[in-house]
Amino acid sequence: MDSAAEAEDTRFCVSPLTSGGRSAVLLTSDGVPIEAEHLAAAGGARDLAIVVAHGFTGALERPAIRRAAAVLRGSGGVLTFSFRGHGRSGGHSTVGDREVLDLDAAVGWARRLGYARVAAVGFSMGASVVLRHAGAGPDSGLRPVDAVVSVSSPARWYYRGTAPMRRLHWVVTRPAGRLVSRVGLGTRIHPRDWDPVPRSPVESVPHIAPTPLLIVHGDRDAYFPLDHPNSLADAAGDGRAELWIEPGFGHAENAADAGLLGRIGDWLTARVGAR
Repeated sequence: MDSAAEAEDTRFCVSPLTSGGRSAVLLTSDGVPIEAEHLAAAGGARDLAIVVAHGFTGALERPAIRRAAAVLRGSGGVLTFSFRGHGRSGGHSTVGDREVLDLDAAVGWARRLGYARVAAVGFSMGASVVLRHAGAGPDSGLRPVDAVVSVSSPARWYYRGTAPMRRLHWVVTRPAGRLVSRVGLGTRIHPRDWDPVPRSPVESVPHIAPTPLLIVHGDRDAYFPLDHPNSLADAAGDGRAELWIEPGFGHAENAADAGLLGRIGDWLTARVGAR
């Protein structure tokens, strides 16, 4: 019989990349294969790994995620991955529900690579996932992280208060919308409704402390107005989350420039890592 360590090794299929990083296919706890990549820190240190969780219809090969990884590697090693139903990962997107298991698989890989601390940085749907993952608690079986950054997260589910979110709900809930998503956006969406409905980001945030939490949101976000980040910060409790409302910033990774990404990296190293 294989040892526990040998059994765990079978969950990872790792091959070298010509970039000098590493690629992997990670198997989630519910059996979904997830494509992932590792980019070593600029100085090669293993003090801090930053796991980047993309937004809906994103993937690790998208230019915005590549850009984020290139900037953040100035603060630590970076792991990117494609959520289920996205890119070359298996399965179907559940739009923020089972995706906590995808993130957890990436966090586990970071630990196996020898990083002393692991932070999760999420954008939009990925931001809701990092909040839910960090707030799940020790009884959830999910691996803990050492810091959390949420960029452009919704606070609550089923929000339809803006035109982009009404369009997104059409894509997710209608057969024709899911066809458009699969063919036009390269994202495969699960056809069934949530059952049960997962804990929302605003319900998860109170359970994150004492893990450091940064909430970032733009004042020009076309998807989620400012009551979303304000609700998240209020739910965290007095002094338990840092809130950045960014002037002129739009939505998620596509709008995040090198300056903002660099400041996020600086915040992480100040809290949990060293250059």
